Amino acid sequence: MLARLSLLILLLLTACSPSLPSPTDAPPLPTATSFPTPEPPLPTPSPTPTPIPPPQRPHYTLNLRLSYAHKTARVVETIRYTNNSPDVLTDLLLAVVPTCPRSFALNAIAVNGVPITDYRFEPDHVQAYVRQRLQLPLPQPLPPGQQVTVEIDFSLILPVVENFRNQDSLCSQIYGYTAAQINLVDWYPFIVPYLPGRGWILNNPWYYGEHLTYEASDFDVIVTFTDGLSPVIAASGEEIESGSPNTRRFRLEAGRTFALSFALDFRVVSTVVDGVTVSSYYFAPYEVPARAVLDATAQALQIYSQRFGPYPHKTLTVVQGDFNDGMEFSAFYFHSKGIYNNYDGTLRNHLIAVSVHETAHQWWFEQVGNNQALEPWLDESLATFSEIVYYETVQPEVLGEWWWFYRFDRYQPSNQVDVRIYEGDGQRPYWNKVYLNGARFLQDLRLRLGEPVFFAFLQDYLSQMRGRIATSQDFFRILRRHTDADLSDLISQYFQNSY
Repeated sequence: MLARLSLLILLLLTACSPSLPSPTDAPPLPTATSFPTPEPPLPTPSPTPTPIPPPQRPHYTLNLRLSYAHKTARVVETIRYTNNSPDVLTDLLLAVVPTCPRSFALNAIAVNGVPITDYRFEPDHVQAYVRQRLQLPLPQPLPPGQQVTVEIDFSLILPVVENFRNQDSLCSQIYGYTAAQINLVDWYPFIVPYLPGRGWILNNPWYYGEHLTYEASDFDVIVTFTDGLSPVIAASGEEIESGSPNTRRFRLEAGRTFALSFALDFRVVSTVVDGVTVSSYYFAPYEVPARAVLDATAQALQIYSQRFGPYPHKTLTVVQGDFNDGMEFSAFYFHSKGIYNNYDGTLRNHLIAVSVHETAHQWWFEQVGNNQALEPWLDESLATFSEIVYYETVQPEVLGEWWWFYRFDRYQPSNQVDVRIYEGDGQRPYWNKVYLNGARFLQDLRLRLGEPVFFAFLQDYLSQMRGRIATSQDFFRILRRHTDADLSDLISQYFQNSY
C-alpha cells in the first residue's frame, strides 16, 4: 500500500515545496480508450510449472442492515471454513478490528448451530484496549479437510474518522464516518490464516504500516438501509441481483477483504477495460482529477495484466476518501482527498503515481498475499516498482525527468528492505526502506537478469503464489528457478537476512 504516503506529512511536504514545472510539450493524460497497444508477451526462458490448485477458500456471507443517518449497523455473518492444514484444529482465531475504537458489540455466536459462550477476547501486548483477538473454541475438533460453519450476530456503532492521525492511537484512520461518507473496512470478524508449525497469524497493530494477514476468501454481501436513506455504494465486489429498492447485493470471489463506502453525494465516472468495469467515485468539484484517476487506473490495469498476469475480478473501484489517508483493499482502493487538490493535468503528479501504485496492489497484496507486518516489502516494494513499469510504458521521459527525483532521490532511501513494521524507526524511514529502497532493489535485479528473465520470473511468482500467502523464501526460491546468476552481492546490499 501506498496508503500512508498520502498522509498529512506527505501533503505538507508537497504543499511546502515548489511545484515542479511541467514541460510545455507534455502530452495530456491519455484516456483509457487511447491506451497504447500492449507489447507482445515476453518469452519465458524456462518452463513454468503448473500452479498447485489453491486450498478451498473460506466463504463469508454478510447481511448488513445499516442506518446511514444514525451511523449504526446490525450484521448477521456466516462463515464456512475448511481446515486446509494437516493439523487437527480445536479452536479458531478471529480478528475483530472494530473493537479498537470500541464500536463492536458481539450479540451471539454459534458453531455448527451450537451456541458458544466460552469465547475469549484477548487484548494484545501493545495497548490493552485493542481487543482485536477473538479465540473461539470448537465444540468438536476439526480434522484436516473438514468444514465448520460459524454464525455471528454483531452490532456496530461507527466512530468518527480522524482526519489527523493520533500518534497515541493504533485504530484505523478510515473505518467510521465523516460528514460526507461512511467507510466500512475490516468491519467484520474474519478467521486469520493458520500455518502449520506456526499456528494462527495475527500480528499486533502499529502506528504505521499494516499488520493484518488475510486468506483469499469468497464474499456474498447484502446491504439493507433501515432509515429510508439510499446513499450511493462503492463496493469491493460486483453488484448482483437486489431483493428490494432498499437492498443491494454484492459478490467477490478470491478476495482478501471486502470494503464498502457510502455517501449521499457520491458522483462516479466509469469505463470498461478488457471486460473489467473501472469506477472512480468522487465529490464535487473534483471531476477533472477523478477522471484522471480513472484513466491512470485503467491504463495501469492493462499494463500490469500484460506484464505480470491477468486481473482476477470483474470490477475495480476507486473512492475519494473524506480523510487524509488511503489504502488498498480487494478490487477497491481509497485515495486521500487532499491529493486531488494538487492535480496539475499531467503525469508528473502525486495523484497519478499513487493511483498506479494502489492499482498494483491488486497483484501484490490481493493476488499474492503476504504477512504485511513481518514482511511488508513483498507487497510495498513491488507496488512501488510497478510505478516504474507504468511510467516507462505510458510516458518514459517522466521517469528520468520527474519520478526518480520526486518519488525517490530527494528522500535518499537506504538500509535493508526486509524490516518489520515494528523496526521501521519511524514512518518516513520505514517508507524509505520498504517502499523506495525495495523498488531500487527490484530495478537493480531487473538490470542484472535482463528483461525476459526478470518478467518471466515475476509472472511465475504470481502464478505459483496466486491465492496464497507468500514469504521472502518463496520469492527467492522461485527467482532461482529462473537464473543461476550469483545474486549474493545484491542480497547483502539490500537485505538484512540471508535468502
